[in-house]
Amino acid sequence: MRTAQVTRNTLETQVTVSLNLDGTGIAKLATGVPFLDHMLDQIARHGLIDLDIQACGDLHIDAHHTVEDTGITFGQAFARALGDKKGIRRYGHAYVPLDEALSRVVIDLSGRPGLEYHVDYTRARIGEFDVDLFLEFFRGFINHAGVTLHIDNLRGINAHHQAETIFKAFGRALRMAVEADLRMGDVLPSTKGAL
Repeated sequence: MRTAQVTRNTLETQVTVSLNLDGTGIAKLATGVPFLDHMLDQIARHGLIDLDIQACGDLHIDAHHTVEDTGITFGQAFARALGDKKGIRRYGHAYVPLDEALSRVVIDLSGRPGLEYHVDYTRARIGEFDVDLFLEFFRGFINHAGVTLHIDNLRGINAHHQAETIFKAFGRALRMAVEADLRMGDVLPSTKGAL
């Protein structure tokens, strides 16, 4: 089983992420940021990743450090669980609709961090959650997972729907990319011989 646990402790947050890339989508989430927990649950369920994230952050200031550090720690755990990347598909993509909203996520487990994030939310907050923080989450993830990630919200009116389609598509793209490619065997999916 491809599993990992990583703990990140700073003066601003304490975050522990445990994950199983070959799971069934079980999530145990307690970040102190309810809407973030709701989005992380989408990654677990649609990515079939067992995900346990416990975070304690300086929420008396705002949710920025907690959201960013959750992305960082998730990225570190993901990279550790993925291992040597031999025999995986490497690339993943998904289009996901939710009513009027539609998002596309494409990922390359390339070993190189890169993010193209094209999301124009129709409002700045979903409940108490500042939607700008999702960019910080994904930046933290890609920088520490070493992946290239393209996120495009193609349409949407309801900001909750926009966010949910992004996270569902992200989970499904991850699921595709980490799957075993039976035709690849135990070969690294790169002409460079390294990822």
